[in-house]
Amino acid sequence: MSTTPVEDTMRLKVRTSSPPSSPLSKLITRQITKALNPTTLEIHNDSALHSHHRAMKDSVSKETHFRLVITSEAFKSKMQPARHRMVYALLKEELDRAGGIHALQLKTRTPEEEERQIAREEEERGQEIASVEKV
Repeated sequence: MSTTPVEDTMRLKVRTSSPPSSPLSKLITRQITKALNPTTLEIHNDSALHSHHRAMKDSVSKETHFRLVITSEAFKSKMQPARHRMVYALLKEELDRAGGIHALQLKTRTPEEEERQIAREEEERGQEIASVEKV
């Protein structure tokens, strides 16, 4: 699902997705999906937010900054640094290539961690609604 040129977001839930629109987003999707079989994959292309930075002035690419949210069983029993190293290894060529990925922000979690986060967010929303109703 393409939201704006600034942010290209793709979300896999139980392997259903709409294709991302940019070549690098497609490559990231293929690499992550093939290796990690994620239940959730969000790809946020934030490149346009950083295009005015001095370091991007001479960049040969318009796709340089990405945020990824990945939920996968492959992350079980691994600490965050190990999970991040797994993703960096999958995208090594694009991270090393001139004009490739300049910045990569990662949020990696297991399905259980994702469920706990969703439950926590729902509980917080419920508490916010209850406090508003009391006023």
